Amino acid sequence: MKAEPAVELLDYLNTRSGKMLRPGLVLLAGAAVGRISDQHVRIAAMVELIHNATLLHDDVIDEGQTRRGAPTVNNLWGNESAVLLGDLLLSHVFQMCADLEPRLVRIIAATAARTCQGELRQINARQNWQLSEAEYIDIITEKSAVFISSCCRLGALLAQGTEAAIESLAHFGLNTGIAFQIADDLLDITGEEQKTGKTAGRDADKYKPTLPVIHLLRAASEKDKGRIYDTLNGPGSNKDVLAEMLRSYGSLEHARHHAQEYVARAIHALRHLRETDAKEALIETARFVANRAT
Repeated sequence: MKAEPAVELLDYLNTRSGKMLRPGLVLLAGAAVGRISDQHVRIAAMVELIHNATLLHDDVIDEGQTRRGAPTVNNLWGNESAVLLGDLLLSHVFQMCADLEPRLVRIIAATAARTCQGELRQINARQNWQLSEAEYIDIITEKSAVFISSCCRLGALLAQGTEAAIESLAHFGLNTGIAFQIADDLLDITGEEQKTGKTAGRDADKYKPTLPVIHLLRAASEKDKGRIYDTLNGPGSNKDVLAEMLRSYGSLEHARHHAQEYVARAIHALRHLRETDAKEALIETARFVANRAT
């Protein structure tokens, strides 16, 4: 007997899990200030469901064809199925929220809302080649970093950490999240699909001004700017040409430097926490997310 469509799609997702960064941070943040409970595992599952829902929707928006080294759901089953599967995952999160205390529900709900707001701001910024670095950081803070910050906040809160420890871990997550997204945007330009596991060049194809591109447009000579705009605005921007221009003007290195700066801020935020294996793992995680693009 043929499986129900939702079961088939969910099985497909379950066999292609990602890095589990967000649920891992829930658990590590909790272990850094206290003990892990069953609630930690429940919250960790919820944040991964939310993350997978956003990826399903992102792949529809960006027309992504591969994710985690395999065809995307929208590639195999179409956009309608991908959107509805994402909605189904979010609905499961709503159901799971019913048993949580109100403070936790407020954090999860606010995080989901801000993530969507960040995505909307990024869409509205398409082809806005005048976007500043500060505006870009604001967008990725909402789109990605707030989510990662909330994972750390939730983990510390569930472990009954002090308010100071909770805020330290939330700041760690925020800065780690910014570094993560800068590195992700770099990988979209420089990464190989066989290694990154997802469709490359989507930011350029969708006219998204990322940090390296913003730097390039600020640093380039007037003579080169015309060619850069032609490349950025062309149908299916030439990734190799763009990458070479970004290298020649030091724009890739500029973005890498910024990612490392945010990692340093993240590690500094943990300075008052006691030394534990969990704290060391958090530090190594922050370094890992930025070093992916080196």
